[in-house]
Amino acid sequence: AGIEVKLNTELGRDFTVDSLMEDGFRAIVLAIGAHRCRTLGIEGEGKEGVYPGVDFLRDVALGNPPDLTGQRVGVVGGGDVAIDAVRTAWRLGASEVNLIYRRQREQMPAHEDEIEAADEEGICFHTLTNPIKILGNGRVTGVECLRYELGAFDQSGRRRPIPLEGSEFVVDLDVLIPAIGQEPDLACLDADMDACTACGMDIERNATMVVNRALATTRKGVFAAGDLVLGPSTVIEAVGQGNEVARSVDCYLRTGSLEKKVILPGYEVVEQLFDLEDYAQARRPEMTALSVEERRNSFAEVERSMPEGIVREECKRCLRCDLEWLETQGLALEPQPDRPATFGK
Repeated sequence: AGIEVKLNTELGRDFTVDSLMEDGFRAIVLAIGAHRCRTLGIEGEGKEGVYPGVDFLRDVALGNPPDLTGQRVGVVGGGDVAIDAVRTAWRLGASEVNLIYRRQREQMPAHEDEIEAADEEGICFHTLTNPIKILGNGRVTGVECLRYELGAFDQSGRRRPIPLEGSEFVVDLDVLIPAIGQEPDLACLDADMDACTACGMDIERNATMVVNRALATTRKGVFAAGDLVLGPSTVIEAVGQGNEVARSVDCYLRTGSLEKKVILPGYEVVEQLFDLEDYAQARRPEMTALSVEERRNSFAEVERSMPEGIVREECKRCLRCDLEWLETQGLALEPQPDRPATFGK
């Protein structure tokens, strides 16, 4: 009984799904994440001075940042990784930091407060702009871009960007950081992207795994969870799927069934009527933050904590603190093998 942890052991190199099955494992959970940075797919990505977004942030976090002092930096993308990258580059001493995004600023998926903070820090926003070629002889000297306009709405509910013919222009750069998203790296599963299969399992075109409601793949005994199923997502969603797949594996090993229980949240509230006129109006306090000058060359927390007195006043704004959320209902759903529920984006 218990958990055996094997370190320095790599899927696809030291073992495979097939070898685990041959060793007698009755259930396997794949949770390999979505760590591979998507490429721009344009000429010049192999030049010196091009850093994939997540790799760049990881190197900085591990204490091995590139020297950006006095460098002109460009970041492509509009998500949280892109915003983290521009703000990090600015803190590393870059003389100029540009954010290149093919839609409007309002359509950026990054958190609005992070976008506003980047604006405060002097990041230059090139919206409705997309790179088409990385310039330079061996090393990045700039990126040729094309301007866009917005067309009809697409499946995401946002207006589709359409390139404007003859609108090419150049942004002079020393460093370019593509940050247009991540995807699972299925090389360890010997994936065939053309056939949409990986080690006997169906996959989507975006390299996520096809699963049913119980998070079971199309191969018996193999389950998947987290970003491998969802695509790039949040920690809490990955943790949630970890809990779900553990329940599914437990049920599968005990009963041989892939029954999926959906927990419907219930709540229990003690009725208590109150009159809003009995309460004074009190606005939420504003969080204080470091000045732009204090942020330069520093990775200190930007938002400061609130003094104890303000925290106490904020707590008094709560009208009801006795809500108790419970998992009170369970509904069994039988997965349909011929119609797997796909979570991939």
